[in-house]
Amino acid sequence: MHLIEHDTTDGASHEALPAVTIADIWQAYKYLKPLIHHTPLDHSRTLSQLTGAEIYLKGEHMQRSGAFKVRGAGYKISRLTPEQYQAGVIAASAGNHAQGVAIAAAQHNTPCTIVMPENAPLAKVMATQSYGANVVLYGATYDDAYQHCCELQAQSGATFIHAFDDPEIIAGQGTLGLEMLNDLPDADAIVVPIGGGGLISGIAIAARALKPDITIIGVQAAGAGSCKASISAGELRTLPSITTIADGIAVKRPGTLTFSLIQKLVDDIVLVEDEATIHAVLLLMERHKMLVEGAGAIGLAALLSGAVNLKGKKVLVPLTGGNIDIHLVSRFIEHGLAGAGRSFVIHARLTDRPGELMRMLSVIAEMRINVIDVRHQRISSRLPIMQREETITLETRDRKQCEELLERLRKEGYMVEEAQSFD
Repeated sequence: MHLIEHDTTDGASHEALPAVTIADIWQAYKYLKPLIHHTPLDHSRTLSQLTGAEIYLKGEHMQRSGAFKVRGAGYKISRLTPEQYQAGVIAASAGNHAQGVAIAAAQHNTPCTIVMPENAPLAKVMATQSYGANVVLYGATYDDAYQHCCELQAQSGATFIHAFDDPEIIAGQGTLGLEMLNDLPDADAIVVPIGGGGLISGIAIAARALKPDITIIGVQAAGAGSCKASISAGELRTLPSITTIADGIAVKRPGTLTFSLIQKLVDDIVLVEDEATIHAVLLLMERHKMLVEGAGAIGLAALLSGAVNLKGKKVLVPLTGGNIDIHLVSRFIEHGLAGAGRSFVIHARLTDRPGELMRMLSVIAEMRINVIDVRHQRISSRLPIMQREETITLETRDRKQCEELLERLRKEGYMVEEAQSFD
C-alpha cells in the first residue's frame, strides 16, 4: 500500500492517506479463502419481477459470524506483530464488527475488548461474548462507543481495530467484491449499504479493477445519511444525531479514507426510509426464507422502494448481515402486517347490554375475518353511561378487506373507526 494525497477541508493543505489497490484485495483474498465461507449468489425471480431488474442476492448473512465484517477484521488482525498479539486488540462496534474481531482474536489467541453501544442488539452482544471477547457497553450510538474505546485503548496499549477507516479492513471487505464479480462477471451494477464506508470502498476498488464501467450505488438510512451529507458538501460532515432501525450502519460520520475512496469510485448514494427497509426484511423472510437484519437488507430496500431504478440491468445485492434481535423481528412483523392491512385494529362503541358484542363479532365472522384480541373499556369520562368501547385486533387479508369491514359494520349501525396512533 502506498500513499495518496487528500485535500483537507480548507483546500490549502494535504494529508497523505494510504491507498488500497486490487493487489491488496487479492492478497487479503488468498489469506481469507480457507478461513471464511464463499457465500451463495442466488438469482431471485420474485425480486426481479418486483423491480424490473435481474436481482442477484449475495447471501453474506450466511457468513461466519453472520456478516461480512469477519473479512476485514480477520485480515487486519492477521497482519499484527507478535508484540501486538501479546498486548491484545480493542474495537468499537454496533455488533457485526465486534464478532469479526472476536473470532479473529480467538484464532490468534490474543486478548480482545469490544466497546458496543448500550442499545446494541442482545443477540450481537451475546454472540461477541461467546467468542471470548470482553464486552463493554457504553453510549447510545457507535460514535459514543468509539470515543470511549479510544480512551480505553490509550490506557491499555491494545491495538485498535477500526470498523471501517483502515486500509487492511477495506482490503478484507473488498474480497466480497471479488467473489461477487467472479460469480457474475457480466453484472451491470452493485447496490451496497453504507455505514462508515469500509465495505463499499473495498467493493468499489475490486469492481473498478475487474469491470471499470460497472455502476456502483451506495445506500444509507434516511435517518443516518452521514456519507450522503458529506459527499453533497464535498467534505466530511458529522451528523448531530441519527435515528434508524438499521443499527449496523448507524454512523454519524464516515471515515477519512473511506470518504476519499467513495468520492472517486462510487456513482451515487441514495437514502432509504426505515419503512422500506422493514418491508425488505419481511419480504426476504416471507418469500425467500432468509433472516436478514435491517442494515443487511437496505440495498434491496432501495430497489424495491424505487430509490434506485436499474430496470433491465443485472444487479448484485449483498445481504450484508443477519444478526437481528429476535424481539426486533417480532416488532418488524407486527409493524409490517399492519402496514400491509393484514393486521387491523378497530375501536367500536356499543350499548352495554348482553349479546351486543356477540352480534358485532358475528358480522366479522361472516366476512371470514379472524379475531386476535378484544379489550373492553367501560369507565371513561368521554363514554356515555350504559355504553362501552371495544378495541378489537383482527387478522385481515389486505387493506381492501379492512375498508370493506368498516363499511359493513357502519351499515349495520355500529359506531366504529380504525384505531389511530398519535401523530
